[in-house]
Amino acid sequence: MKITNFKLYQVPPRWLFLKIETDEGIFGWGEPVIEGRAHTVKTAVEELMQYLIGKDPLHIEDHWQVLYRGGFYRGGPILMSAISGIDQALWDIKGKYHNAPVHELLGGAVRNKIKVYSWIGGDRPDDVAKAVLEKKAQGFSAIKMNATEELQYIDSYEKVDAVVERLEAIRRAVGNNFGIGIDFHGRVHKPMAKVLAKAIDPYRLMFIEEPVLSENLEALKEIANYTATPIAIGERLYSRWDFKNILSGGYVDILQPDLSHAGGITECRKIATMAEAYDVAIAPHCPLGPIALAACLQLDAVSHNAFIQEQSLGIHYNKGNDILDYLVDPEVFKYENGFVDIPKGSGLGIEINEERVIQASKESHNWKNPIWRHEDGSVAEW
Repeated sequence: MKITNFKLYQVPPRWLFLKIETDEGIFGWGEPVIEGRAHTVKTAVEELMQYLIGKDPLHIEDHWQVLYRGGFYRGGPILMSAISGIDQALWDIKGKYHNAPVHELLGGAVRNKIKVYSWIGGDRPDDVAKAVLEKKAQGFSAIKMNATEELQYIDSYEKVDAVVERLEAIRRAVGNNFGIGIDFHGRVHKPMAKVLAKAIDPYRLMFIEEPVLSENLEALKEIANYTATPIAIGERLYSRWDFKNILSGGYVDILQPDLSHAGGITECRKIATMAEAYDVAIAPHCPLGPIALAACLQLDAVSHNAFIQEQSLGIHYNKGNDILDYLVDPEVFKYENGFVDIPKGSGLGIEINEERVIQASKESHNWKNPIWRHEDGSVAEW
């Protein structure tokens, strides 16, 4: 079997889909994208696919090594996201070739379903209690929300108090046994991260995510001293070598590799295994589309330390197009009692509605991250 062609579809709300075709009629789907840089990743995929045309798609590990090591310069969000989508598509092909879900080819599932959480609010959440009750009514038993708006290095305690008030409202609405993840989103600098982590510690959170930017990892040790809440990080790390430094520091409890950013199924399997050796959990990052989610669920199936999965149904980014819209059978992602079943179909376990994808790609998108500024005019972390 040989790779003969590939197609790229830039579809709303902010996704990029890749289809790899073979001479035996088997094809695979991947989702290579960096949010806000879809055009750039698309170009990187086009460059990398020049190597794969005419190659056997089943030799996934060798292809991964060539794409990663063969260009001399390696790593980073663009290259690794391009590799990620290609890798997902190759695993989809391999699963279909063997008529088995990817997780069977990776040794078999250790679970038949996994807990999922849903996003509430936007970047400036207000009526969070109402939003949580809506998610609970939809069958979710856990949510994640951004902690706060932009924060200066040293900022007002009024903003900290507002976070506490929102958490108190949520706990009054759903009680203490409902899961809450709080995403600092890297927009909190170390001085205020200490204050905020300590202030929200009493609210029995699942985790605090990215309390500081990934490039400020030395601050995690100090922040960990202010909270008993598990610390999660990883959406802006792109390879096992990035995660190696995290694990060796010993200050993180949950890794969040993104299977569309951190090398796909091949690399994230290795990251998950490394984490297990350090007794660290994984919760793959996935505010993306259906292909990325399907890839995550295949990894969750074989990772003993996976405990919860992010998914983007109803997230504020998905205006007009959502993850179920591009699927032939939306029931594959049916959420019940806070869980979703591991897809059991061949390959990634989903069937993409290519006709819908082609039509949506004509609309395309040019989604960009918002630019925030502080009151003094300086650029704020988003």
